[in-house]
Amino acid sequence: MLRSRGAVRALGMQDVDEALEICAQDPVTNVFVAARIVESGLAGTRGPLFAYDADGQRALCWCAANVVPVEASSRAIAALATKVARRRTWASSLFGPADQVLELWDRLGRQWGPAREVRANQLVMTMSERPSVLGIPVDPAVRPARPDELDLVTPAASAMFTEEIGYPPFRGSGTAYRQGVDGLIRRGHCLVRVEDGEVVFKADLGSVALGVAQVQGVWVHPRWRGQGVAAPAMAAVVEHALAHVAPVVTLYVNDFNAPAVATYRRVGFVQTGTFATVLL
Repeated sequence: MLRSRGAVRALGMQDVDEALEICAQDPVTNVFVAARIVESGLAGTRGPLFAYDADGQRALCWCAANVVPVEASSRAIAALATKVARRRTWASSLFGPADQVLELWDRLGRQWGPAREVRANQLVMTMSERPSVLGIPVDPAVRPARPDELDLVTPAASAMFTEEIGYPPFRGSGTAYRQGVDGLIRRGHCLVRVEDGEVVFKADLGSVALGVAQVQGVWVHPRWRGQGVAAPAMAAVVEHALAHVAPVVTLYVNDFNAPAVATYRRVGFVQTGTFATVLL
């Protein structure tokens, strides 16, 4: 059995500032958890955020559908793993800094069983300069999706998720999933190119906090792939994000997805870290 070391506790509404302070040690790496903290205020979330604080070390671990460690040393991971292990019912993946995720999985895997897939080398890529300044063509047709386009965007979002993860984003009623897509659209954080009533490109600013916007859910319709759509469209996403959302834009991508990596580099992204994802 896992044994707890150090002080671990669930955080609540009164701990928001402290939690964001820990995330701010590396805003790019920790933007996902920081955004969840900002969005929820840690209110009514059934204790998904745990903190470790001992021997001068502070760390976090978000434990919902995604398990995400934040600034966790080996000692912190050993302590946090005990609490995280009890959250198996909710978890569908672990992701975050590769060293932290893989060490955490080494402990959890003993109780949680084999993973469906371990993606141990995902490039964290970041940029803060507008692609147009770098001379990169920007697709003028890419724009924020409108609320009345929810029925167009949801199938594209679902297709992207299914391609990336290997199974659909929901079973049975898709109401909760549609609500999530609708929330992104209404915040102006879903960008699309629509041609003849069909989404041909989509990308989301899925996590925004601490001056960082993380791009997620990038998708090009299969019929439009290989036609030079992706790079100008991504450049448009970055232009919009830098102008209207945050001064730094980041994303992470599987190392084996060579076309996507090449596209992001063409736009101006550079690697600033390495993530890992464990799919359960």
